[in-house]
Amino acid sequence: VMRRNPFGMDICCRKGSRSPLQELYNPTQVSLSNTAILHQIRRDQVTDTCRANSMSSRKRRVLTPNDLKHLVVDEDHEMIYCYVPKVACTNWKRVMMVLTGRGKYSDPMEIPANEAHVSSNLKTLNQYSIPEINHRLKNYMKFLFVREPFERLVSAYRNKFTQKYNTSFHKRYGTKIVRRQRKNATQEALRKGDDVKFEEFVAYLIDPHTQREEPFNEHWQTVYSLCHPCHIHYDLIGKYETLEEDSNYILQLAGVGSYLKFPTYAKSTRTTDEMTTEFFQNISSLHQMQLYEVYKLDFLMFNYSVPNYLKLE
Repeated sequence: VMRRNPFGMDICCRKGSRSPLQELYNPTQVSLSNTAILHQIRRDQVTDTCRANSMSSRKRRVLTPNDLKHLVVDEDHEMIYCYVPKVACTNWKRVMMVLTGRGKYSDPMEIPANEAHVSSNLKTLNQYSIPEINHRLKNYMKFLFVREPFERLVSAYRNKFTQKYNTSFHKRYGTKIVRRQRKNATQEALRKGDDVKFEEFVAYLIDPHTQREEPFNEHWQTVYSLCHPCHIHYDLIGKYETLEEDSNYILQLAGVGSYLKFPTYAKSTRTTDEMTTEFFQNISSLHQMQLYEVYKLDFLMFNYSVPNYLKLE
């Protein structure tokens, strides 16, 4: 099917042209080859970390379809995107809807945020048969975006626990955190769970009981557990810190860079490094150390240094 999109470009289908994977590993443009070196360094860092932590040993567990529900598939451009909440995933889902919509959408920012998160709007890898999954993992370009782990964590906390409209999170997690972490909690706090302090949230995350009980919610789950980078070889690791360049590089590789740009708009409420530093002021050094252990693989794998505000003994 050839659909014209409003830009007058054929957005589908790329048969006959080079795939993003070919363009990444054998770039035809000089401008793309310099960036390719940077991404090679990022890939090597992941491989080395997996090896050092012997997670890629022969005994590794086999991924189940349930492990693949964060991997969004774009058939037309032969790409797979693993989305990580709090790392520009709303905008990337919007872009994926433009790429896979066969001309139904042209401007990512015209897609309402809540619509981007409707699961039926995008196809994920767990919806395919095992042979189809393996074929796509081998032949499609796989990418994800990462962010400094504690900045991402503070961003998740601010969004889910300090916004009044997030009542489902307050009920589901807030009440549990208050019950478990707050001595002499009021009846109202136990019922609403809408005033969780960051210190209580951290105590909840490092509590062994929490980790035994159920997997972390995706908004604070480690990237390592969401996207399985030791089991799935990602061709591109984009960073939140270089979001625009990395995103537009991917769109260039996909052959759509001339008419589709990654939406950028500075959100004034964005969680920054300074803000994160402030949030950690009241966390004891013991809790800081335990929390670092939870997210340690994400720090190492994606080359984030230990934050200088941490009071690690």
